[in-house]
Amino acid sequence: MAPNALSSVTTFRVLALLLLLLRPTAAGHDYHDALRKSILFFEGQRSGKLPSDQRLRWRRDSGMHDGNTAGSVRWGTDYLLKTTSKIGSGVVFVQVGDPLSDHNCWERPEDMDTLRTVYNIDRSHPGSDVAGETAAALAAASIVFRSRDPAYSKLLLNRAVAVFDFADRHRGAYSNSLRRAVCPFYCDVNGYQDELLWAAAWLHKASRRRLYREYIIRNEVVLRAGDTINEFGWDNKHAGINVLISKEVLMGRANYFSSFQHNADEFICSTLPGFSHAQVQYSPGGLIFKAGGSNMQHVTSLSFLLLAYSNYLSHANKVVPCGDTNATPALLKHLAKRQVDYILGDNPLGMSYMVGYGARYPQRIHHRGSSLPSVSAHPAHIGCKAGSQYFFSPNPNPNVLVGAVVGGPTNTTDSFPDSRPFYQQSEPTTYINAPLVGLLAFFTSHP
Repeated sequence: MAPNALSSVTTFRVLALLLLLLRPTAAGHDYHDALRKSILFFEGQRSGKLPSDQRLRWRRDSGMHDGNTAGSVRWGTDYLLKTTSKIGSGVVFVQVGDPLSDHNCWERPEDMDTLRTVYNIDRSHPGSDVAGETAAALAAASIVFRSRDPAYSKLLLNRAVAVFDFADRHRGAYSNSLRRAVCPFYCDVNGYQDELLWAAAWLHKASRRRLYREYIIRNEVVLRAGDTINEFGWDNKHAGINVLISKEVLMGRANYFSSFQHNADEFICSTLPGFSHAQVQYSPGGLIFKAGGSNMQHVTSLSFLLLAYSNYLSHANKVVPCGDTNATPALLKHLAKRQVDYILGDNPLGMSYMVGYGARYPQRIHHRGSSLPSVSAHPAHIGCKAGSQYFFSPNPNPNVLVGAVVGGPTNTTDSFPDSRPFYQQSEPTTYINAPLVGLLAFFTSHP
């Protein structure tokens, strides 16, 4: 049988999956409420001196002395500016804290008494991956602030340029330079090459400078733009690179980037139900599933790219041919919306995977601050091992981390153990919520 041929059984499976994913969902969700809560989650992740408008009141100041040996830190882009404040000397700060001692304790952030060692990369100990990702974030943020705060936008872009130059000149993976500090928890498994292309793509978009266009074209093969095209996350940027760059091709402005559009089209086809790549599957309930832990990170990130590409195709009045099927903008939008609705409760268990949204949601999430009594409820210090009783408790978390989206089902049965020790299913992360914010923002205005 030809490699792209489908047996009758497979054809019926394809049709069944498409009918499942394209069926009308339950009563419409309040995307605005979900958006508000998904943003609120990030306030629960703050460290440092909390502002007076902090809405999750069970949190308190924490990590007040972090980085005292090298400077202080804040949140978001200000944080990234602080971590790159010594880029002129070839230094970027990448981590505060010892992962081994940190993972050995279950305590509130307000009580942290583990090692808070500051780690950095430099010319002799490169980290092109983390530096490239930082440059990409700064460049992207400069676009956001361009009209609202031009001076700040310029600062972000200039810093992005400097950090990218450092990352490219001194190539290497940060987990090789700082192996004992970052592995096995935060190793760069995929390599640093994709982050360099990712940064160059955002700098090209933010600055419109010819040198970044030429860098992308010159390094496309060397930096392996066509590798693992259906991966997009904190360690692998390939699908994101191809989708981002393809926008210019689809708009008819950059045919020299046509190979990136080809890769992006292949990514789209690899995610379609029934035609999907072996690494991208769907559960019986219709959830995107990839092997490994914290499956919702794949659900939100791939869905975000599906939606973004849907918009690009719509503006260009084009479709993606996938065998005998055309991936239309409407189909991709619906597939992305179906994933969002699954997260919010349209699933076999009838539960929302966003804490605080809907009538039923995870109660025992793998989150220290949420699972331990707040400082106001228990003013006394809770030590490293004293928190274990709360970790293993069958009781719901006392502090509701509103907006947190957990790892969710990690198999093809749509099952979910609402239990703290099952961290792959019950742990929320910023990289799960971040793409979801974009999805919810779109569906709030385009339900």
